Amino acid sequence: MNKFKLSEIFIYPIKSMSGISIKTSLITDKGLEYDRRWLLVDENNIFITQRILPEMALLSTSIKDGMIQIKHKTKNIEPISFPQEIHDGEAVNVKIWNDNCTVLHYESTLDNWLSKTLNINCKLVYMPDTTFRPIDKYYGRENDVVSFADGFPFLIIGQSSLDDLNQRLKTSVPINRFRPNFVFSGGKPFEEDQLNKIKIGDVVFLVVKPCARCVITTTEQETSARNKEPLLTLSSYRKVNNKVMFEQNLIHQNLGKVSVSDEIIVLERK
Repeated sequence: MNKFKLSEIFIYPIKSMSGISIKTSLITDKGLEYDRRWLLVDENNIFITQRILPEMALLSTSIKDGMIQIKHKTKNIEPISFPQEIHDGEAVNVKIWNDNCTVLHYESTLDNWLSKTLNINCKLVYMPDTTFRPIDKYYGRENDVVSFADGFPFLIIGQSSLDDLNQRLKTSVPINRFRPNFVFSGGKPFEEDQLNKIKIGDVVFLVVKPCARCVITTTEQETSARNKEPLLTLSSYRKVNNKVMFEQNLIHQNLGKVSVSDEIIVLERK
């Protein structure tokens, strides 16, 4: 039997900005610690992502000594830093997809930097521990919650699935096009589609739903340029009900810790 190992872990402190590769993470009620707890919203308090603003790809994030730093990848702009979590601030109601969430607004200095850098009126808000955004009850239990991720706390992909795609493309694409939380080695392409329940480290996960892919996958993360790939190729062999499916969404069943090199134990297959 193939052994699967967790080969990479990624968090995205600010939704739709660049991710950070990490070696180990705690699993909290909302997902990976510090993952997508910050969100960019427009002047109507509606969430903004690379879908409508591909330039967000050019903002890289890093975490050091309890601070998040945002840096522009191509422009000579002074980086800006702020606390990775806050407990005080103006309470604001924002909309993300069909959810309304009460969040904390940090400060206008940060908003001004982002507005000027992205050339759009926007502000950055934080999801405190006291805000609970429920997962779709069709897939989750009553108390299952998520951060500012699209719908579920985690995305997982097998390296073999990306390798399979890249063999079909004229120009291969890196894993950052797909914004996973977990990448694993071992197994055949699309092994993740066959899994139902797995254990990584201390934590049991349910594999609940394939991920329908959007235009973000066609955004070059180092330049923000867009073209038709890899969605065009994926649509030729990964289309279900007119949606392109790539990666799987996970929901965790308990809290704990995961680390790169953890064995992924398959508890149930579909």
